[in-house]
Amino acid sequence: MNPDVPLTLLPRAHDIGGFLVRRALPSAQRQMIGPFIFYDQMGPGEMLVGQGLDVRPHPHIGLATVTYLFDGSIFHRDSLGSALSIEPGAVNWMTAGSGIVHSERSTHEDRARQQRIFGIQSWVALPKSAEETAPAFIHHAAATLPTLDAEGIQLRLIAGDGWGLRSPVETAWGTIYADVTLAPNARLPLPDQHEERAAWLLSGEVEVAGDRFGPGQMLLFRAGDALALRAGPAGARLMVLGGAAMDGPRHIWWNFVSSSRERLEQAKADWTARRMGLVPGDETEWIPLPENARVQAATRPGEAPTGNAPVA
Repeated sequence: MNPDVPLTLLPRAHDIGGFLVRRALPSAQRQMIGPFIFYDQMGPGEMLVGQGLDVRPHPHIGLATVTYLFDGSIFHRDSLGSALSIEPGAVNWMTAGSGIVHSERSTHEDRARQQRIFGIQSWVALPKSAEETAPAFIHHAAATLPTLDAEGIQLRLIAGDGWGLRSPVETAWGTIYADVTLAPNARLPLPDQHEERAAWLLSGEVEVAGDRFGPGQMLLFRAGDALALRAGPAGARLMVLGGAAMDGPRHIWWNFVSSSRERLEQAKADWTARRMGLVPGDETEWIPLPENARVQAATRPGEAPTGNAPVA
């Protein structure tokens, strides 16, 4: 085992109607990396003419969702009245807090043409003091995010701080999140001020202390180690993520995250009774509570919960 990469997470892949999703977090080996508690790669996949995404209205509590696209577009609506298209390179940070309902669909215009969809959907756990904060939705266009273009590195800082940059995206917990493209053999030093750090490999290869790693792997690094990733001869694209260790474990059940099992039960009752609000412009459909509902066992740091697969 490479001492600089003490853990490598391999995602679970599942098909959602001809569209492949790879889930790296939570895993049996690790529940969270910094505040990141859920991490899905969507695609890349092609939507043919007449096809599109239709994630019906569904609820969240106790977390923030982050949708980040490389290709394609998705139209977001939520119970706050937000309604806008998510475009490549932009940040759409939805804080669920005490509760929010949202949907993600393809527009009529997108369904009229063939469209490539490729991106990351992640959840960021909120600190205990902010789990019941008021819900909010913030959009940051790609042009507003800080970038680095030097020595074979093209980097966009999505959230947090690193490489002498700071993102305008406000977070409730110490965070680092970046989209990085490396030229062949380029070297990326990892900021060492963040307690927990990882890299999700999208394409190409990277080398760490003599070992090479390919796409579809999440590499976890030791806290405080000064190290760098070197791209292979074909270059590489990756996401760097992490932050401060979370203030205790979390329970996950379906689309709900909380430090309290009782709060999950309340959220389930609220959604069943339709007390969590409607999505303006998308009021007629919703995703019902899963029939195979069960209470999750408590988790400890480093352990993954069991339960129903989330809907981002």
